[in-house]
Amino acid sequence: MAENEIIAGLDLGTTKVCAIVAEQTDDGLDIIGIGSVPAKGLKKGVVVNIESTVQAIKAAIEQAETMAGVEIGSVYAGIAGSHVRGMNKEGVAAISSREVTQDDVDRVLDQAKAIPLPGDRQVIHVLPQEFIVDEQDGIREPVGMSGVRLEARVHLVTAATPSIQNIIKCAERCDLHVAEVVLQPLASAKAVLSEDEKEIGVALVDVGGGTTDIIVYVDGAVVHTSVIPIGGINFTNDIATGLRTPMAEAERIKMKYGCASTNMVDEEETIEVPSVGGRPPRTLPRQVLCDIIEPRAEEIFSAVRHVIAETGYGDMLAAGVVITGGTTLLDGMPELAEHVLGLPVRRGAPVGIGGLIDVVRSPAFSTGVGLVKYGAERLRNAVHAEDEELIEVPTGDGWGAKIGGWFREVF
Repeated sequence: MAENEIIAGLDLGTTKVCAIVAEQTDDGLDIIGIGSVPAKGLKKGVVVNIESTVQAIKAAIEQAETMAGVEIGSVYAGIAGSHVRGMNKEGVAAISSREVTQDDVDRVLDQAKAIPLPGDRQVIHVLPQEFIVDEQDGIREPVGMSGVRLEARVHLVTAATPSIQNIIKCAERCDLHVAEVVLQPLASAKAVLSEDEKEIGVALVDVGGGTTDIIVYVDGAVVHTSVIPIGGINFTNDIATGLRTPMAEAERIKMKYGCASTNMVDEEETIEVPSVGGRPPRTLPRQVLCDIIEPRAEEIFSAVRHVIAETGYGDMLAAGVVITGGTTLLDGMPELAEHVLGLPVRRGAPVGIGGLIDVVRSPAFSTGVGLVKYGAERLRNAVHAEDEELIEVPTGDGWGAKIGGWFREVF
């Protein structure tokens, strides 16, 4: 990768559109620009209004460009929504020259993703779990190993083609090239999970504005991805209805006073709630607010518990669960999640970055930071592949053969 390479991530959420710009330096990845604006053109992670989404993207990109002092031309865009599906598949290929090459690996991965799909769906990720050379399993890097048969176990992620095309269309109308569409929980995992957690087994639960995304790692590899169509906006709707207050005020009250566990709130504590229709504001016990939030939080984590149980990997999550996303900033969320899930739970924020650390070290920016970390990794891998291609062994038609022929003629 070229020094000081600029990488941009575009997190298209239900409640906000966030653009993050990073610079790859000798010391690592530095966050140099952030733009975040409210979103109105997305619902449950899916674009439902092109024009509103385009306006939000333009505003977020302009903020990030101004802060970073650079021009953004290409982005890694996040995708989520209940249309996303994950499945585990296997592929088999013969090893062409008795030693596994990168071409063999590419062929077996292509074979693994060659599954019949409806015309409106496409594969967006092929995530290797392990390779098997002949009968030796548990191999992470098969290149260079000897054998005659190569197998791959992978996790495939598919998404609805129209949803992908709408994201690309919105970005292109902002004069942006989409380098890749990336599953949002996969990006979040790159930002908040440690390699040790992935190795011993962990579930990441990203509670966003419109959806709750789940990704499960066992033995360092992705074994499950899924999306639950409930998120932070459901809390806001519940508060607006239950307290009879405008949506904007409900969101403010949620973030300032919200708590997911009534046991953590003082009975004497009160909050002021604006009314609708010009009526005067009211003073209510804070516990009334928590009585609205707690059942919805329990619903989300109960759904997560059901998903984890269905995967069959529940007993393999030694690192427990990591929750992230803006909604998890509510007081009491980790404690309630631990109670409902019966597993150790921590709140995750982005790590392993430099630059504007104090600004982005929040669960709300996990996906955005993860997108630039994903982009940096892709660029590193591309440069590494190019470097390998430049190292060529002389063949019979190369300079070595010509020099050898000249020596034979002269001597």
